[in-house]
Amino acid sequence: MVEHITGMLALIGVLSLLCQWAGWKLRLPAILPLLLCGLLLGPGLNILNPDEIFGDLLFPIISLGVAVILFEGALTLNFKEIKDHSRMVTNLVTIGAIITWACITPAAHYFMGFDWPVAFLFGALVVVTGPTVIVPMLRTVQPKSNLSSILRWEGIVIDPIGALFAVLVYEYVAVTADPTTHVLYALGLTLVIGFSIGAAAGYFIGIALRNNVFPHYLRNTAVLTIMLGVFVGSNLLQHESGLLTVTVMGIWLANMRGVDIADILEFKETLTVLLISALFILLAARLDSNAMLGLGIGAFGVLFVVMLIARPLSIWTSALGTSLTSKDKWFLSWVAPRGIVAAAISSLFAIKLEELGVHGASSIVPLVFFIIIGTVVIQSLTAGPWAKFLGVKEGSNQGLLIFGASKFSRELASQLLAKNIKVILADSNWDSIRQARMENIPVYFGNPASEHAANFMDLSGIGRVLVMSPYRQLNPLVSFHFQDLYGTEKVFGLNNNEANVGSGRHQLSESYLKRLCLFGENISYAKIASLMAKGAVLKVTNITENFSYEKFRQRYGETAMPLVYITKEAKLKIITGETDKLPVGIELISLLPQEAQEQAILQRALDEEAARLAKIKAEEEAKAAAEARAIREAEEAEQRAIEKARRKEEELAKFEAEEKQRLLEEEQAALIEEARAEKEAEEIKAKLIQESTQAASDLAPEQSTDEEEKVKSDKQ
Repeated sequence: MVEHITGMLALIGVLSLLCQWAGWKLRLPAILPLLLCGLLLGPGLNILNPDEIFGDLLFPIISLGVAVILFEGALTLNFKEIKDHSRMVTNLVTIGAIITWACITPAAHYFMGFDWPVAFLFGALVVVTGPTVIVPMLRTVQPKSNLSSILRWEGIVIDPIGALFAVLVYEYVAVTADPTTHVLYALGLTLVIGFSIGAAAGYFIGIALRNNVFPHYLRNTAVLTIMLGVFVGSNLLQHESGLLTVTVMGIWLANMRGVDIADILEFKETLTVLLISALFILLAARLDSNAMLGLGIGAFGVLFVVMLIARPLSIWTSALGTSLTSKDKWFLSWVAPRGIVAAAISSLFAIKLEELGVHGASSIVPLVFFIIIGTVVIQSLTAGPWAKFLGVKEGSNQGLLIFGASKFSRELASQLLAKNIKVILADSNWDSIRQARMENIPVYFGNPASEHAANFMDLSGIGRVLVMSPYRQLNPLVSFHFQDLYGTEKVFGLNNNEANVGSGRHQLSESYLKRLCLFGENISYAKIASLMAKGAVLKVTNITENFSYEKFRQRYGETAMPLVYITKEAKLKIITGETDKLPVGIELISLLPQEAQEQAILQRALDEEAARLAKIKAEEEAKAAAEARAIREAEEAEQRAIEKARRKEEELAKFEAEEKQRLLEEEQAALIEEARAEKEAEEIKAKLIQESTQAASDLAPEQSTDEEEKVKSDKQ
């Protein structure tokens, strides 16, 4: 029996790891493979029976696990961050949550036949979404930055608020179900103990952390141990008040000034991942297959209300007065998968309510799991096409995540932000992060490869990662983490070759070393830090036809270090390795060491002197050209005058010749006309004579001969 229990525990651990890996590999929420695995081992193959294995320990294990999950979620609820993240998020986690609860509660009552108290509790349980299911979906869908931010922060904030709301509703249902307890007295006592002990415990732990009462290596262990002690102590004072107490305790600690809880959160995240994985498999394995199948058509009615009535109504009401478009609202209306808090708390509450004999308690867990599976599966498969159809997908991811917030990184980020390129600086050094915040640069304080970063760091619009930190052990971890997320060709690191010198046990892998080519083969963090300390500056240069990359090199010399450039299409290109040529029409951002700046000053002086001499020469050439042009113009004018005179002489001669010819022709015409007139006169005269002669011959024929002779003699 002991070997069987040991084997089951080991099997749960191995399967938890495989399910988390499968969720990461398939870009799906890990909750889905965990649920399927639990259902397969439990109701499916009947291999895992949590009640048989753990017996009376099952309820305490689930109870403590849920307490840790709620406390970790409450630690993320910083009221200042809610205030800073849009009116829409605030509306969603307040008005929207109430609307969702008000819609789901009657659906559970009428479709499933739940009594009103149980329906109220079910409605409170499925209000929560959670970052563990939202973040993987957003990475796959890649909606616009503002939509991604709204959904991510809604999941973060609604997690503890929804859990607190569910706990309060449960406390009401539990005390009303106990006939031996006065309802108002029990509920009031639960609220007083939960809020007072939770606030007091959070305050005193915060004071202890602020004053370094615990050594660093005991901080996480101390907080976890005290939290579990407060949980148990609260339950002893008032039955089932512990969940409310640890939730209030976490919220108080998260909002206490001067308390650094980053390390605690990171530790809790690691523990929570383990608890989530194990709990989900155990809880899913406890499900009764007959109970799941016995939900009937009413379960689909509740799912319909959750997805198509409650969510759209919540979104459109919460969006009143915001700048969201109708397409944005329709996309947000479709994305609201349920997650870990709903499953864990519902299982815990169901066990407790069953002990109290509350009618319908046994159906809460199957229905909650049905809603989780339905929302996760349907929305994971359809959110991407829906975003594409609405046109709300993010464009090309040109943004950068820079690990390392040194002075160089901050100045590079400022230059890129001025060019509308999204940049996030991540670092675990608070001083560097503080400086970046003062320069209005978006930052993430902590390890960007952590689970906390996966849930809280907004990577929408980020497409590449630059690893530029001095942390030699952490750099490979960050590089490999984001290579898995974005691909090896999207992650670049500085060639810190000094970190690879030494014995074989300290050598880095070849695959990692191949990606250490950021800005050049021999560019290391130490080299850049040294150059910045010596006065190196970042400069933006327009590479054009008149000022090519060759002229850039000529002015600044070989010590100038090109970093990135922005194309005409606003595409960001990262320079890796040596480059001899860059296209024109780009904005080049480069690092100019002191030598390059001095050479630029000298070269600029030489260029200015050369330009001055060239200008003088050009002016002299222009003056000589002007004089030559004036002489040429004078000669041309003289030549034109001569040519004009010649043309006038030719025209005059031509005119005289034409006039002479005209007069001659007129004279000839007159002579011809005179000759013609004389001829006509002679003809008329001859005709008259002939007529006279004819008349005479007619009168005196006899005298014709003598007269003719006389006429002839007269003629002669």
